[in-house]
Amino acid sequence: MKRVAALVAVLALVGVAVWGIWPSAPEVRGQEQRISVVDGPADDQRVELDTTFFAPPDGGKAPAVLLAHGFGGSKQSVRLQAQRLAQDGYAVLTWSARGFGRSTGQIALNSPDYEVKDVKQLIDWLAKRPEVRLDAAGDPRVGIAGGSYGGSIALMTAAHDSRVDAIVPQITWSDLADALFPDATGQGPENGVFKRMWAGFFFGRGGGPIQGLEALTRQPEPLSAEEARCGRFLPAICDIYQQVAETGKATPEAVALLRQSSPVTVAGRVKAPTLLIQGQRDSLFPLGHADANARAIAAAGTPVSLAWFDGGHDGGNGEADWLHDQTTAWFGHYLKDDGSAVARPFTVTRDGGRDPGTRQRIRLHPEAASYPGLGGTATTSVTLSGPEQPVVNPPGGAPASISTVPGVSGLLGGGGQSNVSVSLDMPGQSASFESAPLTTPLQLTGSPTATVKVSGKGQVTLFAKLFDVSDSAQPPTLPAGLVAPFRVTIPEGQSSVEATVTLPAVDHAFAVGHRLRLTVATTDMGYATPAEPASYQIGLASPALTVPTVSALAAPATGVAWWVWALPLASIVVAAIVLATGRGRSRSGGDPAERAGEPGVPLEIIGLTKAYRNGELAVDGLSFRVEQGQVLGLLGPNGAGKTTTMRMMMGLIQPDAGEIRIFGDPVSSGAPVLSRLGSFVEGPGFLPHLSGRENLELYWAATGRPTADARFDEALEIAGLGKALERAVRTYSQGMRQRLAIAQAMLGLPDLLVLDEPTNGLDPPQIREMREVLKRYARDGRTVIVSSHLLAEVEQTCSHVVVMHRGRLVSTGPVSVLLSEAVPTNGHGPRLEDVFLDLIGDKS
Repeated sequence: MKRVAALVAVLALVGVAVWGIWPSAPEVRGQEQRISVVDGPADDQRVELDTTFFAPPDGGKAPAVLLAHGFGGSKQSVRLQAQRLAQDGYAVLTWSARGFGRSTGQIALNSPDYEVKDVKQLIDWLAKRPEVRLDAAGDPRVGIAGGSYGGSIALMTAAHDSRVDAIVPQITWSDLADALFPDATGQGPENGVFKRMWAGFFFGRGGGPIQGLEALTRQPEPLSAEEARCGRFLPAICDIYQQVAETGKATPEAVALLRQSSPVTVAGRVKAPTLLIQGQRDSLFPLGHADANARAIAAAGTPVSLAWFDGGHDGGNGEADWLHDQTTAWFGHYLKDDGSAVARPFTVTRDGGRDPGTRQRIRLHPEAASYPGLGGTATTSVTLSGPEQPVVNPPGGAPASISTVPGVSGLLGGGGQSNVSVSLDMPGQSASFESAPLTTPLQLTGSPTATVKVSGKGQVTLFAKLFDVSDSAQPPTLPAGLVAPFRVTIPEGQSSVEATVTLPAVDHAFAVGHRLRLTVATTDMGYATPAEPASYQIGLASPALTVPTVSALAAPATGVAWWVWALPLASIVVAAIVLATGRGRSRSGGDPAERAGEPGVPLEIIGLTKAYRNGELAVDGLSFRVEQGQVLGLLGPNGAGKTTTMRMMMGLIQPDAGEIRIFGDPVSSGAPVLSRLGSFVEGPGFLPHLSGRENLELYWAATGRPTADARFDEALEIAGLGKALERAVRTYSQGMRQRLAIAQAMLGLPDLLVLDEPTNGLDPPQIREMREVLKRYARDGRTVIVSSHLLAEVEQTCSHVVVMHRGRLVSTGPVSVLLSEAVPTNGHGPRLEDVFLDLIGDKS
């Protein structure tokens, strides 16, 4: 034990020494200026663009990068990214697009006549800067990057200006008409179903001087009559939106206007090498849009790579550091000519489980040497079964089924690659068809297809989705919350029609024993549906569900240093010795079952049991009780069942046996008493394109509770993020995300706070601050439960402790009592670490 501790200490000292001598990044300061541009179909509109220029800190001439913001944002949204790129040796220009931030003009949705002309003039401006490297007079070496709205302008500008040398568009569209009026049968937006909620959200963020979630907390300024009707949009766009929002159907004029601002019309003209990065959690611009862009650009002979990452408009991890690395490598190769290794033609982010030390999610990035398209390199036919079933469209289209709720699903689903699903189908409104349990794993990569039969009369609006169904208590999972809307028309004289439906593209692993379930519903909250009541019959025209696969995807070697695996191995050996020689001790906190149901008790767990699919017990007959005002530490080695227990506390999974009571009320999924619980379990999940403050405001707005009840000031003080609260979350470090997640858990100052590894990613001063925060929180009469592997922190923070091992309770009681009963070692007082090792040794 001493030798291992010594080795750890030496490595820590080496790390501190290296950190001390490592050169710090030079400071990058932005130069603010307003640049006048002329645009419009007749070049008769003068617009003032609010910009910031970041010169490379080392001086000299450098390639330039135009960094564009997302819809509803401004140049401030991308400031941190711009500084990072400047530190990497680029001259970076950010700007607020016309109609956003402090720029003048009206929003034209990246029209070639407006926004594209603006950016071409920004390139002219860069060509005159002494810091910018030129390829020729008036031709700077320049790349463009941006997400969503900013990704679209990168593609559109590259198609219209040959001076652009490389682009990295993220989470953007190919055909804006198809994005807002999707149709899963391939008949085009003219037959598509109106994406009502996303369109309203999209339109609202350009709706006036106070945009987005800021309006939740600020008194809005009075608007003129035209601003109230159209916000900062061009009147033509406003008129078309109001028309389609009323009818729910695309007009030829709407399709033409939206396609004018879409890469689908010009992608074949893009000659700049393109790295397309698309989010796997994106119901606004799903993976099919990146597929269409990639195919069109590649057809013109332009180098193109495509990456599906864990993020998008619906949340996920965001992978800010990985995206930055991919972007700088792409620009390094094509702008700096530095030989950087660029992304392979196809990369997918996948869940690699949890790091055994940090407990953080591991994200793998398997690659393929060629992009296979959404049809995969091979297909597997899965047989579905089920009878023809009656369904109804309810009067007024309500209540509607739920797949993804724009701006909210990423929060409710926990972000990352969580299995939590907010999908809900209303009784009588859907038909389902299911496969037999899988005998081998199935990795879906692409767009599955199915053929259904619809019986009835007239035009029918439907929504298809593919669920992952297990035999456990967990609800079925709808991968990425995606749904495929489509319309079919049953001709007069016919009683039915068949339709082949292309389901949304996803990358999802179906485990052995799981089943695939195809559900076809008549309503979806995110879309416009008919108001007239109607009834139909839905059946399978073919039992075959075609599932694309890509066997060529292989995870790259990680190149882990020897000590990363050697130290855990040494720890296992030492632990085995301790377990073999440890002395027994058994303590009991009493039988909480005798006192169950007391409304003043924050938490009672009685005989809790949960088994894995293979029958192994994750939690085995666990019972303990937590009193008001305690800070309780939940301790145990990896695999002890701590996180499973915490997830059952929150109603995320159901126990196989036993009971959990919070303030006397039994816990179940959606139980009202859960409103008294704040939690942070299994990593933070935020919408990466929104700021930290906006994420907190949106999360609270989703609860439906009054804003005054949120206690934002206290929560934001706890977060300690300062000005970073106004930045997009995708720019946050892990520690910043951790603090924001803890502040989110504390919104409303809940009576019971449950935190899983709250100090992960925090530096020592922040850990000390967090320690005091939790103590103060409990002193005010609330209760805190903390799961942690840092025994010293538990010893200094917690008043009580529960020790678990292999799913069972080993000991429970006050920390002081456990320490007082321990035998001092090496002439020093007992430590919780000694007690802990002694306890689990007794139960091995």
